[in-house]
Amino acid sequence: MIKRLVVDFAYYLNTSTSYKNSKRSIYDLLENSNYKYKKYFDIFMITLIFISVAILIREVKSHVNDNLLFFNNYIISIIFFIEYILRLWISSSVSEVIIKQSEHDSMLGDKFRLFKALKNISYDKFRYIFSFKAMVDLLAIIPFFHQLRLLRIFILFRVFKLFRYAKSIQTFTSIILAKKFEFFTLLMFASIIIFVSSVLIYVMEANNPDSPIDTLFEAVYWSIVTISTVGYGDITPVTQEGRVVAMFVIVAGIGVFSFTTSLIVTAFTEKLDEIKDQKFIDDISKIKEFYLICGYENVAKEVAKKLSKKNKVIILEEDPIKAQNATKDGFVALNYDPGSIESYKKLRINIQTQVKAILCLSHSDIENIYTALTIRSFNKDVFILSILMNKMNKNKLTFAGANEVFYEKELVGIIAKEFVGQPVAFEAIHELRTNYNGIDIDEILINDRIFNNISTVGELENKRYRIVLLGIYKKEKDRFFFNPMDNIVLEVGDYLLVIGNTQFFT
Repeated sequence: MIKRLVVDFAYYLNTSTSYKNSKRSIYDLLENSNYKYKKYFDIFMITLIFISVAILIREVKSHVNDNLLFFNNYIISIIFFIEYILRLWISSSVSEVIIKQSEHDSMLGDKFRLFKALKNISYDKFRYIFSFKAMVDLLAIIPFFHQLRLLRIFILFRVFKLFRYAKSIQTFTSIILAKKFEFFTLLMFASIIIFVSSVLIYVMEANNPDSPIDTLFEAVYWSIVTISTVGYGDITPVTQEGRVVAMFVIVAGIGVFSFTTSLIVTAFTEKLDEIKDQKFIDDISKIKEFYLICGYENVAKEVAKKLSKKNKVIILEEDPIKAQNATKDGFVALNYDPGSIESYKKLRINIQTQVKAILCLSHSDIENIYTALTIRSFNKDVFILSILMNKMNKNKLTFAGANEVFYEKELVGIIAKEFVGQPVAFEAIHELRTNYNGIDIDEILINDRIFNNISTVGELENKRYRIVLLGIYKKEKDRFFFNPMDNIVLEVGDYLLVIGNTQFFT
């Protein structure tokens, strides 16, 4: 009975929209760096951390206001405690573990093993609890539970929480972690140098009554100070043998320092392009509307110039050299494959709300087809315009999802010179050409029935029916009259060229 209730409750949580939305909101606030409100939360938490440290420093030699102490010991600690519990909550899904175990047991024909599910839940939760970040969070809460003065030093662990909130620190950490093997090797080398030099200096100096190095701890202290090139001068060797050891340690210290510097510089250099790309991606995610050009070649260059006069333009180019050329031309270009879904996931572009139109301008019909197919696989609505290099591939591009397909010369002549610089006209023509939202352009023949009821343009009442009369083709004169006056007489055989909702044509 209890097992059934547990499984039913797990299914209820897993299908509850409000529960999932709540958990998702908490996740975005705590973990999703792209969530627009997270930066305010981070600033708030960073402020609390600095307040705690400031109170700790003030408390060393001065009296701190009781209200501030209460704020630090209870309010801030409770906020951190709530944050810790929320992070523990979103670290794994209890309901999913129960459902997974229930379905697994059901598939094997066994009864639901609640103990096994609880074991898996405990494993997931404890794995998070004993992670480095969770341990820092827990230690930061400790002063709330203990009022002993010594334990207040744990407040300093709140400083380590800055790793969670400061993105620059996270970037620096990721760069260092990328070279963890090299840094580990350096650490091992430095440790061996310190150990050997400490023992040597202790052996050489400890029995000399004039030497300040009397214990092994003092020898280790001297070695670390010397190898780090700090050299306080409070402890120095007095024997000839000790000074030889000192020269050895000084040379080794210069090597360690140089190696450390070169490692950090190399790590930053290697990551520099990645950091720049990430900055671009962050900036792009903040742009409200832009045109996305896939491929950068001659036509794309001209179109991008026209578009960029009044619009934001982003260029995706798989070839790194072409992407660099686009950047040199002053455009925002990213070296990503336009035909890969992963590219759009990494770029975090919201096709639905951010992209006005996608222009596939690669000089390869196959690449344009792949790009159109890829975009259509996750978005059905965005307008796709594609250049056509070979007329035989026109149907393939249309089938792939391109709304408009232009032959190369038509594209340069029509889009680059006419529509691209006039986005409103561009969209109007697009709606007419694609019969979008029921808007159509049509010819109406003046037959005997129409002529018997309507004799002049003014009697058409086209405004009443929301139809735009572009002009009249007079059959007898073999001439097209654009925007005719109301008093022009209609004749049988004339053609009316009109634009409007399809329903008004019938």
